[in-house]
Amino acid sequence: MATLTLHYHPLSSYCHKVLIAIDVLGIEVEKKLLNLGDPQERAAYLALWPTGKMPLLVDGQRQVPESSIMIEYLQQHHAHPGRKLIPDEPEAALEVRLWDRIFDLEVMTPMQALTADLLRSEGGRDAQGVAQARERISSAYSFINRHLEGRTWACGDAFSMADCAAAPALFYAATYVPLPAAHVHLMAYFERLMAHPSVALTVDQARPFFKYYPGRSGLARRFFDPAQA
Repeated sequence: MATLTLHYHPLSSYCHKVLIAIDVLGIEVEKKLLNLGDPQERAAYLALWPTGKMPLLVDGQRQVPESSIMIEYLQQHHAHPGRKLIPDEPEAALEVRLWDRIFDLEVMTPMQALTADLLRSEGGRDAQGVAQARERISSAYSFINRHLEGRTWACGDAFSMADCAAAPALFYAATYVPLPAAHVHLMAYFERLMAHPSVALTVDQARPFFKYYPGRSGLARRFFDPAQA
């Protein structure tokens, strides 16, 4: 039986990041879907992890929060032999951690701000904040595109933790700020991400929930068809 429990939701971008890593590392995890809209379930989860953020990994009596820390922990303690998302060589590991943070902070964070704005009432919308978030994503696309020239994955030839972050960040950000066709390296990288077995599995498992995603109108039909929702 699995000794690990992942508290998660299939729509969460940070949950996607960890789910991709779990599959790549070949780890068996019990998944507990969170419904934070239920007062009792929310109270129980806050008692377990006071910030209320997801995902949360529980390993016995130990709680492991924060997606990047979670992935490092899983690699150190539970990964299938020979499977890695963070290389052993210090400089290579540093680059992976850097690009993990870039995708989290420069793509995922402004994307989540756009999602949060859609959840506000009409009178509470922040037009300036939305414009700034869109500009931040566009700027990130440009320098990521330059970085990807000559690379298969974010940090070279091996799929890494940085790519686990990139997949959900770009998947959801593109629903608000489409990937520019002129960014050929970024466009090709996105397709490689979507074709990666662990990414494809995570997206496929989320499909039944996309009808609840606030930015669903921007999802490509290959991922979500409103007529079939």
